[in-house]
Amino acid sequence: TDPDSRRHIVNAWNAAEVDRMALPPCHMMFQFYVAEGRLSCLLYVRSNDLFLGAPFNIGQYALLLHMMAQQCDLAPGELVYTIGDAHIYENHVEQVTEQLGREPYPLPTLHLRRRPPSIFAYTFEDFELRNYRHHPPIKAPVAV
Repeated sequence: TDPDSRRHIVNAWNAAEVDRMALPPCHMMFQFYVAEGRLSCLLYVRSNDLFLGAPFNIGQYALLLHMMAQQCDLAPGELVYTIGDAHIYENHVEQVTEQLGREPYPLPTLHLRRRPPSIFAYTFEDFELRNYRHHPPIKAPVAV
């Protein structure tokens, strides 16, 4: 009820259940906060595969930030991405080297086509990524 609260936190870490999990949550906690009319999100990632995991996590939380900002009638602010253990697996070194040798393209822009009645009512058709350019995919095995 208080948009300026510093208590808008979602925490996926449940110490009582960690032993029963196949893999403890990696992106485990995030906090939304408002500053100067903009909604920002601070994400804490316990353990992060920088080649395969981080790009998807950045994309998914940036999208969530835009959705939440729209629902709250705020402009999207920053996504602050904090990693406890950042790593590149040995069997990804060749792919990472290839990725680092590529020239980055300009960032695309996200357009939300409508404002659904709730955060749970978005559909795939509600999102438009404009001016998205990409290189061919680089395949790599998932390491756990």
